[in-house]
Amino acid sequence: MKTTEKILEIESLLENLIKKNREGSVLRMKILFFSDLYQDLSISMIIEKLGIKKTNFALMSAALEKEGCLVIKKSNLDRRCRMLELTQKGRDELNNYLNEMSKTLGSTPLEIETSLDNLGRYLNKII
Repeated sequence: MKTTEKILEIESLLENLIKKNREGSVLRMKILFFSDLYQDLSISMIIEKLGIKKTNFALMSAALEKEGCLVIKKSNLDRRCRMLELTQKGRDELNNYLNEMSKTLGSTPLEIETSLDNLGRYLNKII
């Protein structure tokens, strides 16, 4: 199987795993996770990392803000840029989800963790 086919298969399997462990939107968890992971990135850069449409992001982030899970604010460095900040409620939801996923996955062999780290670094370089 070619690399691109393997990545497509992995992405599909991971999305199914995320759906299995979370009632509701996969996009919701992705936005919470990326908002926490990339705290210093602008919204447009997070959208690019996620690879989604701006309208989909705008609808979900507005819902998350209304629910008190995140705050959309202007950057301190460039007032034209908007940034995302998780609230404690958003952080708690994300941590609960990540804990549930950890229970589902169980103990992960070191070679798998190393491979995932390498794959993540590789994909971050090209995206």
